[in-house]
Amino acid sequence: MRSETIAIHGGYEVEKTTKAVAVPIYQTVAYEFDSADHGAALFNLEVDGFRYSRISNPTNAVLERRVAALEGGREALCVSSGQAALNYAVLNVSELGSNLVSVPQLYGTTHTLFAHVLPSQGVTVRFAESDQPDAIEELIDSQTRAVFCETVGNPAGNICDIEALARVAHKHGVPLIVDNTVATPILLRPIDYGADVVVHSLTKFMGGHGTTLGGIIVDSGKFPWREHAQRFPMFNRPDRSYHDLIYVEHFKEAAYIGRCRSVYQRTTGSVLSPLSAFLLLQGIETVALRVDRHVENGKRVAEFLRDDCRVDWVNYAGFPDNPHYPLVQKYLGGRACSLMTFGIKGGFEAGKKFYDALGLIKRLVNMGDAKSLACHPASTTHRQMSVEEQRKAGVRPEMIRLSVGIEHVDDIIGDLDQALEATGSAQRMVPIRQ
Repeated sequence: MRSETIAIHGGYEVEKTTKAVAVPIYQTVAYEFDSADHGAALFNLEVDGFRYSRISNPTNAVLERRVAALEGGREALCVSSGQAALNYAVLNVSELGSNLVSVPQLYGTTHTLFAHVLPSQGVTVRFAESDQPDAIEELIDSQTRAVFCETVGNPAGNICDIEALARVAHKHGVPLIVDNTVATPILLRPIDYGADVVVHSLTKFMGGHGTTLGGIIVDSGKFPWREHAQRFPMFNRPDRSYHDLIYVEHFKEAAYIGRCRSVYQRTTGSVLSPLSAFLLLQGIETVALRVDRHVENGKRVAEFLRDDCRVDWVNYAGFPDNPHYPLVQKYLGGRACSLMTFGIKGGFEAGKKFYDALGLIKRLVNMGDAKSLACHPASTTHRQMSVEEQRKAGVRPEMIRLSVGIEHVDDIIGDLDQALEATGSAQRMVPIRQ
């Protein structure tokens, strides 16, 4: 099935008892065992089934299968938020004294996790000078456990060369973990280019309506954990906390998600509610349609901003003179994402006037909503970072991040125009493109 069809039907067959066509919400904590032996077999992972909704739930299982199919992955695990997904994804391959290597262009809270939280737990994160493969490779050593990047940087707008980064990671025997939140599998499937693990904030484009938090981890099932047993003993040695289970032997190609569910979700409990899974599934049914409209509107808005004399600069990867334009053609099928940044002439103060004057476009820190959204990263999502850290992440003091929604594009442009008028800059000299 194509992505548009998977988004509607993937991972679910009509429920046998009621014949429900819509995915049922299994709002239950626990599941009855047939007998003591049946309960023991479930906990020993000897038979398939559900035990407790902190570990798995039938509604959530549909969401996991659907997103795994969209990404071309082997297995998936859904959790309560995108940050929880990222945290589990990297902890699952880490141990005391190990390190991760990351590109510098990161979402602000990801940077906080990497720069402050993980080091306090004994895991160092090394930030490369750029997203170039050579810059990544020079930081990898015998204690490195993964390379990390965002397929499309938030808010930097850079597009990582997934294929090249995967080659570098695999050359040194480590997986490539990528955050594909901005692109979604509609525009880019990183596993097709060598990525090993994909994470999403389902809160954003996948859910698409700004109503429901959620995250997911998708495993390609292709990384050879057994071949790299010395670097990844957690998959290859008996787990004393779980009946001496050896994950590569029991789960085989699904060892990564098997361990992530058994060790991290089961014991630390970042669980997505079944109702949230249901709501996210509703959003995913229309993700392909929405992304088409996001992309179309994004292009028109970027052209308007570029041609307006009141705007100082626009960072949009869909422009031929953008350094990431060739990667848009390679990885996104020529369709640049609807997330962009720009600066108003007059600097920070003019940008503040513009931001305060927005009407239709909502001032908040989410993105990927059906509604158009704007934020000022330097004072919100990246506020905890130093000026130098912001610069490396692609954040400038005057920068406005715009997540272009699916409203009529003339109404979006009309709101931008009136907000630019409020800055007191020179009048627009180029007419709105029709």
